[in-house]
Amino acid sequence: MKRSESFVKTLKNAPSDEVSRSAQLLLRAGYIYKEMAGVYDFLPLGRKVLNNIIDIIREEMVALGGQEIEMSSLQPKDAWVKSGRWDDDVVDDWFKTKLHAGGELGLALTHEEAITNMLTSYVSSYKDLPLYVFQFQKKFRNELRAKSGIMRTREFIMKDLYSFCATREQHEEFYEKAAISYTNIFKRLGIGDSTYRTFASGGSFSRFSDEFQTICDAGEDIIYIDHEKNIAINEEVYNEETFKMLGVDPAKLDKQKASEVGNIFTLGTKYSEALDLCFNDEKGVRTPVFMGSYGIGPARSMGVIAEKTCDDKGLNWPEEIAPYKYYLIGIGEKGMKEAEKLYNLNPEQYRVIVSDKTLENDQVEILSRKTGKSELLTTKEFISKIPKVLK
Repeated sequence: MKRSESFVKTLKNAPSDEVSRSAQLLLRAGYIYKEMAGVYDFLPLGRKVLNNIIDIIREEMVALGGQEIEMSSLQPKDAWVKSGRWDDDVVDDWFKTKLHAGGELGLALTHEEAITNMLTSYVSSYKDLPLYVFQFQKKFRNELRAKSGIMRTREFIMKDLYSFCATREQHEEFYEKAAISYTNIFKRLGIGDSTYRTFASGGSFSRFSDEFQTICDAGEDIIYIDHEKNIAINEEVYNEETFKMLGVDPAKLDKQKASEVGNIFTLGTKYSEALDLCFNDEKGVRTPVFMGSYGIGPARSMGVIAEKTCDDKGLNWPEEIAPYKYYLIGIGEKGMKEAEKLYNLNPEQYRVIVSDKTLENDQVEILSRKTGKSELLTTKEFISKIPKVLK
């Protein structure tokens, strides 16, 4: 993409109500546009980063055996009444509406009920299990205080994967594989060294769960890290029972602010029993399916990555998720002509300078955004480094 062809303009100042560094930079650099508090549009550069993150997550979910689907955001209340989560006294962040033809709907804030209800049409025997389905789908939550830009919003894309197993043992085997997959994802996103599998409350799903928390000054959570075991404990379950369960010494734990970028839950038979998702086992006994839920927020991860990697010059994306790899600059008449020949992508990680001076030796100068170091390459050497060049 050519800068001159982009409709997006950079901003001198970010909105005064944006406090986090990542939100300020994403808005000023034209990656996102703010509709209202907690609601953002993704502009071309932001969408490319978001899609790069989604692509990485999708690759890992497919490798895990997941089958991708896409479910509706509009949720009829029946399944949610059965599970007990339609009542505002139980779940207080619903967006709800009514049909002109009669009946209530909710904008999905998660999809446990919906996917469980769907699979009653497809699961009947132990031979149908295990199975794993996932989606990238918009969720809506009526947050009291949306903040930190795209790190906490009222409308957001969630990757949610659901596992359906015949036994707890089958589930636990997959659960650990999913945890390893999550570790791989955050490594590929460039935040693996500062992201910890964190023992936490299970909320409305289960007694305990595993969160993936990234150390971040803009984070809303407090975690306590055991660096020897490479695990952490969320402040909400920071107690003697947890210490004994995990075999950690509280005196050796490192207190840090963090932001949750993913979570995995054991759901058990809570939803399968409520919605009658059962199968006949090998003896013909009708048995509820054992379930798990696994979430990652791609946009929230994008915000956390921006917060973690930015510097005094601005955004500094990890190479695998940057919107483009090379930023091509033509200087001088010959430089502009050669730049047009080399033009391929509008990069972010490397600034490529093609000037009359460098072309005297048939060279281009490449400046690394990450290290600040530059090197001279011949035009042929540069072309060999990029996957495609428009000629």
